[in-house]
Amino acid sequence: MQVKIQPSLRMGTILLLFLLTSEGACAEFFIKKVILIIQPRNEVQRSTNVSLICQAEVSRTAGSHLNYKYIFYKDYQPLNTDQTNAMDSLYSIPDARVGHSGRYKCAVVIEEKKRESNTEYLTVKGLLAPVLTVDKLRLTEGDDVTAVCTAEGETGFLMFFFRDGHEELYRKETNSQKVELKLLLDKGTVNMFCYYSINLGSTAETSNNSNVISIDIEELGIKPNITVIPSTYVTEGDNITFSCSVNMTPQRNTELILSHGRTTLSSNMIHEDYAMLAKANDSGEYECISSLGGVHKSSSLNITVKEIFSIPFLSIHPAEVFEGEYFAITCQIRSLASRIQREDIKYSIFRDKTLVINDNGYNGTAGKATNGKYVCKAEANRIIKESSMLLLGAKVLVSKPEITVDGPVIVDKPFWIRCHSENGSLPIIYSLKSNNFILNRTEVSHFQEEARFLTMISIPSDISRYLCEAENNGQVSIKMSERLHVTVIVPVGKPLLTVLPVPENIEEGNDVTLICGIPKGSPPISFRFYGSNHTAIHTTTVQSNSSSFVLSTVKRKNSGNYYCEAFNMADMSSRSDIVKVEVSLAMWKKALIAVFCMLLVALLVLFIVMRYKAKRVEVNNKESVWSERPPDEADQDSLQSPNEGDIEYTEVVHPQPVDPTQIPLRKGTETVYSELQTSQGTPENINHQSLLEYAELNHDLPEPVN
Repeated sequence: MQVKIQPSLRMGTILLLFLLTSEGACAEFFIKKVILIIQPRNEVQRSTNVSLICQAEVSRTAGSHLNYKYIFYKDYQPLNTDQTNAMDSLYSIPDARVGHSGRYKCAVVIEEKKRESNTEYLTVKGLLAPVLTVDKLRLTEGDDVTAVCTAEGETGFLMFFFRDGHEELYRKETNSQKVELKLLLDKGTVNMFCYYSINLGSTAETSNNSNVISIDIEELGIKPNITVIPSTYVTEGDNITFSCSVNMTPQRNTELILSHGRTTLSSNMIHEDYAMLAKANDSGEYECISSLGGVHKSSSLNITVKEIFSIPFLSIHPAEVFEGEYFAITCQIRSLASRIQREDIKYSIFRDKTLVINDNGYNGTAGKATNGKYVCKAEANRIIKESSMLLLGAKVLVSKPEITVDGPVIVDKPFWIRCHSENGSLPIIYSLKSNNFILNRTEVSHFQEEARFLTMISIPSDISRYLCEAENNGQVSIKMSERLHVTVIVPVGKPLLTVLPVPENIEEGNDVTLICGIPKGSPPISFRFYGSNHTAIHTTTVQSNSSSFVLSTVKRKNSGNYYCEAFNMADMSSRSDIVKVEVSLAMWKKALIAVFCMLLVALLVLFIVMRYKAKRVEVNNKESVWSERPPDEADQDSLQSPNEGDIEYTEVVHPQPVDPTQIPLRKGTETVYSELQTSQGTPENINHQSLLEYAELNHDLPEPVN
């Protein structure tokens, strides 16, 4: 029968299993602290059982299950790891040794959280004295002995020492508790003992000495005897013979060697003697060495060899020789033994290992053919000696110098003159001259040096006065250069700006020529013209001392201040004075204005005349009307019955001739009024012709007399 599980029951079962398995994962915890405890205490004696207890204090949710991982450290290196669900862990050190001393700590890891304890120092006291053993107590010189030093039960890195009293025989470091080695001892009695030490970081603990073992060593009788014939004091050219012997039966592996300093003369002295021709440099210690296995014995004696003649001395006279000069090479012996005469010595002179002459002297003319390395050899009584090498290099006389300059030569500016000879042995003395008068001198001693002189000229022709003199062997070697010929640049003088036509006669429409000239200056010369507002209007470079620029058809706006500048390769510009240019109106414009003004004046005069005439006609007309018209009745009535309240005045001019000597004159215009009485009544009764008439008196009338 098959049981069918409902879907809802199945989902509930899955959810329950998930909650049960995730209980630990969802548990919350906090590691409060970790403590390391050393039992029984931090300082113990050797062989004590020591326990390290790591305790963790953890805060966690109720019912949660945690897995603890404990890690123990010694001197910050992992020592042991323990996985448990307990709140503490134990690490045991049974039978503790000094090597267990150190810094200990532990750490607790729960899931991904870790916390360490404090550091505790464990000190284990007491080192056992080691035990020394050897395989034999008596041996022959050259035999080896096997020695074993044992520190039972000790751990860690141990340093073992083997000694013979104060002399150290051997030392070795190992992490084992014993050391075994073979020693080759070479003296009569050895009192051997050992001890060890252990490094505890900043300190080291050392054990007591082991037992002492005495080892007797029998000396091997292979010490050689050395003899020389004829004696230890000989003269160059004598034959001397060395003999070496050992007072024992030769053994199979015995060696007998003769040496002089670091040179082995013979390694077969057992079977034959060693003979040689004595030389001066053979003086010194000779040693005979016998060897058997690892044992070496030696005997020695000193040999003195007297020179039969001294080492030849080579000289060249003169010490410095120039090409073409004579020189002499001499080879000399300064001392010799009494057994030979100077005539017994044969000389040879070599150049570059090639024989030049079989003699003690050589003369020649210095040159490339005689240059080389010279050596002298002297021979007597089968002894050949060679002098020191001497280099002969004929000096080269200085060649004719060349005189040049650095950079451009500008008048009144300093410049450098250089003197150089293509050939010539150093040192060379160069002198700068001006018409055979020495201005300065310098000595060139190295190939990188050069002769340079600083000078200055004030006129261009002075440049040809300079010469250069070179010498390297006194007066006979003096060479003179050619005179200095280079281009001299004269700076430009102050320019003069000329304006044509003259600035006062320039009219609109004229062509104005600006001419800029300089009194001196080396071409090419650049001229630059400036107009108003200091604006450059033209620049040109010419080969002459002047240049011009034409302003075509000038206008009033071309008026202003003009000047020019001049400069050349001296890099010194000079500016002219400012010239003021005024452009006036054209002649036709002036004539037009004059005509216009004349017309205006003529019109004004015409207007005044016509106006004056018009006034005269008007006055004359008025006077004629007043005198010819007969008065009417109304007018007469008005005159007969005058009314002082109706008086009008008119001004009448009466020009009359006046005698200026009789009557004083009045200046200005005088007015005379005539009283006219008008009749009172209606306006109709007023006669318009009866109004006061105005007349203007002439200014020539005399002033009335009261």
